[in-house]
Formats: sequence, structure tokens, C-alpha cells
Amino acid sequence: MTYTTSTAFLEALGEAGVRYLFANLGSDHPGLIEAYARARADGGASAFPELVVCPHESVAFSAAQGYAQVSGEPQAVLVHVECGTQNIGGMLHNAAKGRVPVLVFAGASPVTQEGELPGGRNEFIQWIQDVHDQRGIVRGYTKYDNEIRTGHNVKQLVFRALQIARSEPAGPVYLMGAREVMESGIPRQETDPAWFAPVEPAALAPSTVELIAEALAGAENPVIVTSYLGRDPEAVPALVRLCELAAVPVIQSVPMWFNFPSGHPLHWGFQWNTTGPNPLLAAADVVLVLGSDVPWIPSENRPDAAARLFVVDVDPVKEQMPLWHVPAECFARADLRTAVNQLADALRGRVDRSAVADRGVRAAGEHRAYQDAVAERERTNGERITVEFLLACVREAIDDETLVLTEAISGYQAVCDHIHRRLPGSLIGSGGGSLGWAAGASIGAKLAAPERMVVSIVGDGSYLFGVPSSAQWVARRYHAPSLTIVLDNRGWKSPKLSTLGVHPEGMAARNDDFNVSFEPEADLPGIAAAAGGAWGRTTRVASDVERDLDEALKAVRNGRSAVLSVHLDRV
Repeated sequence: MTYTTSTAFLEALGEAGVRYLFANLGSDHPGLIEAYARARADGGASAFPELVVCPHESVAFSAAQGYAQVSGEPQAVLVHVECGTQNIGGMLHNAAKGRVPVLVFAGASPVTQEGELPGGRNEFIQWIQDVHDQRGIVRGYTKYDNEIRTGHNVKQLVFRALQIARSEPAGPVYLMGAREVMESGIPRQETDPAWFAPVEPAALAPSTVELIAEALAGAENPVIVTSYLGRDPEAVPALVRLCELAAVPVIQSVPMWFNFPSGHPLHWGFQWNTTGPNPLLAAADVVLVLGSDVPWIPSENRPDAAARLFVVDVDPVKEQMPLWHVPAECFARADLRTAVNQLADALRGRVDRSAVADRGVRAAGEHRAYQDAVAERERTNGERITVEFLLACVREAIDDETLVLTEAISGYQAVCDHIHRRLPGSLIGSGGGSLGWAAGASIGAKLAAPERMVVSIVGDGSYLFGVPSSAQWVARRYHAPSLTIVLDNRGWKSPKLSTLGVHPEGMAARNDDFNVSFEPEADLPGIAAAAGGAWGRTTRVASDVERDLDEALKAVRNGRSAVLSVHLDRV
């Protein structure tokens, strides 16, 4: 058969706008491999997504996620039965928590064993890889899962899966199909992807607009808290307009996106695992949360109990989080750009201009104090390299168009404070808590924006989690060079900080016994050089940082990936 379920499946991805299929191939994929080969032989391969071969599934998935985060368009991942499905687990978590649309297809062990159908079992592994509920492996993390049981409606299933993936709150979806089904010949399939558009953006109800606008207009010390409003880059200038209209400052809590210009006088900085109260948040009488999973940590830095709280979000009550609560008087589900524009329109002509002017002056003063404190931390004495000094050097070495991927973990706060991004979409994180995302995401980001420099800032733990040998090989093969800067403290700092947070005077603290050292030290750049032909260097003294950054960036501009491992104080 020359037109099979596999052919129709790949056509459907192409018709839906999927440009890349990031693949880790296995014994369940002969139908797809044959479909690609036939298409290339017949000159019709352009109808299919380009196949990107990835030697590890986590790299394939994070590359698809990175592409979707930069372009806004979901990409697809191909993995091998239940084994490959489990290998994407951590990256699937990131896309689910980060609300990023990705389609995963996994084959399944053949369903016949006596030669009844083409594609039936003929390898021992197909009995071992047959499990009761393969889709159940991912069901806690996907918006939709289904099995392709016939090729006669395969395009409908693909388009429906992508429709659900793209509808807010967005997220990953999962399809699977047995080998016999994917091998079966079918009539040519014609289904219009335009019938499967994502759900249109939702707006706030007029009464909700009135309630929140009235609260903001009457507040003495309003504050907006956001984490991921910048998932939609066009929501950022809308937020700036709203804030300037009423002189409302912004605090970014646990941000993995660019949400607000860090140099704007209404920007009041970032908070991550901040211990102790945030005095600016504590002084607020009205707090508007616009897209945040963790707007504050209740035991450490919650707003004053008398403050009026409002939550507007594509996911306002976090149905997928078993324990979550913000004591707000209003929860509203809405597209953030739409909601912010509604609120700005409602506030026009309603605010007290004198009060707004006074508040703007006070807010700008707080912003200057924040900037001064940040600048002070960037100074260095002697040859010791601090993370703040390093990030200041990175900031000066890159331009506004550079895409910065952050997976610095214990350095998340420092990256936000010192990189100073100005353009929407120029800073992204994984959106979740599973490490290793940046290695593959940098490939997807570069494929989505080949004209832009891509710089990943990671910890040494994150770097190793990313399967750098696989990721660097893929980057080389598919001409997707980027710079990876490793904040190398030779260990896991975050588990140490977590332990100190619970047992500040415990035995681990007394004896400095945390089991977090990565000694003996690995040659982190050497991994990239061996697997991907990357430029690599380890920087140990402050006077070498600027020179090494310059050489690394030149290598990337010349088409070669680079890894710069920078020695910080040991954990």
C-alpha cells in the first residue's frame, strides 16, 4: 500500500502547520519510516514535517517545547512505545506546568502475533513492551490522550488533539497507535484543519471589569503580580499601558517569561524563594494577580490580610494542583491580553491624576533603589567570579534580540535581576520543575528563530540533566548552534538550600554534610566538544570572563555551538 495511516498521519501534521517532528525511532515506527522514504522518493516530502532525529527522547521533547515557546506554534514528538513515553516524563511535566502545546505520538506493541496482519509481532521485545495502559503513563500531564484505531479518521484525531493542545490553558497531548494500524492501507484522507481552530480568547464579564477597575482606581497602593503573562508577547505592552495609566507597580513572582520591562520605573523586581516578607507587597491595599501559579509563598511573604485580592488567569483556580489557594474575592478566567486591555479601557477617565502622579514618583523611587542594589551586587573584588558579576558581563555581551533561556535553578533570581531583558519573548524558562529542558529547548528555539542568537544560562546540574551529548549532536546535525553558559559550582546548590530552609541548625548544617558535591569535576565543555564539535572552555578567574564570552559568541555566530563553564564558589 502506498497510502497508509502513517502517510495520512504525517500529512495531517504538515497540514496543521507542524514544521518539525522531533523523533526517537523504534520498532513501532516502520510505517512512518517507510512513508518518509516513499515521500522523498516521489518528491512529496515537503508535505510532511521535517524529521529531526534525536538520540534521547527528553531532548526531542524539550526541542519541540522550545520551538513552540518561541514561535507560538505547537510541534510534534515521536517516541518509542511505553519506554520512550517514560523517557519524556520530566519534559512532559514542564510543558504541562508551563502550558505549552506539544503533540506526542508513540507507537504501541503490535496487537497480533500469528501473522494475521502486516506489522504484527516479529521481535521478542514486542511482548516485553506490551503494557496494560500505555496512555495512563501520561494522563496526569496531558490535556487529551487517544489511540488511533483506524486510519479512516486519523486526520480528525490529529487536528482535534492539536485544537485541544492550543486552546487555553494550552498543554501537551498524546496519541498512540499499534503497528498494524499505522501500516494499514486506507483511502486518501481529506479533512480541513480550519475546522479545528483553538477556542477563541475569553474576555472578562462586564461586572468583573467594573469590580476590578473600581478597586484599582480607589487604591492607594495597588500592585500587580504576574508570572507568565508574557507567554503572549503582545500582552506585555498592554500591561505597560495599564500600569502607566494608574501608576500600578509590577512584581514578577517566579517568572519564566519576560512579563514587564525590567528597566521600567514601575518595575519592582522579582521574587523566587524569597525568605521573609516583601515590604512592597505587604504594603499593598489592592493586589491584582495576572497569570501566576505562585504569586507568593504564604508562609513567607503573603500580602497584608486586609488587602483586596483579585485573580485573573487562563487557569484561575489551578484544577491540576491538589493544594492551592489565594484568599481572593474574585477569580476570573480570561485571556490575559484581552483582560488587561479591558481594565485599561475601564480605568481611563476614572483615576485621580494627582494620586497617580504621586504614586508614580514613589514607585520610581523604589525602582531606583532596587536597581542600585542590583548594580552594587555586580561589583567584584579580585579574581573571584560571582554569579552577579558574570551575569552583568553576559548582559553587556548580548543584544536585545538575543533569546535567553534560563535554567539556573538556585540562580533563577540572579538571572532575572541582572540580565535586564527589554523585549517581549526574549527570556523564557521551562515553566516547570524538571531539569534538563534548556539543552533541547535551545535547539527548538534556534530552529524557530534562526536569525537570533540563543544563549542558555544553566546550572551544572541542569546541564548534566539535559543529556548534553545527545543535545549537542542534534544541534550540530541540524545547524542549530547556541551558547550554553554553565554556572558551575561543582554541585547541587538547591538541595543544600532546601535542607537549610528546614534544618538551619541541623546536623547537615553543622557538619556541612549535604551529599551535593560533583567532585571529581567533570569536563562539561568537553562533553559538548566530543559529541557535537562545540567550542568549549572553563573560565576560572574574573579577568578572563569578558574575553571568553566574546570568543564563545563569535563561535556561535560562525555556526558552531559553544559551552562556557564558569567556576563560581563551590557548593
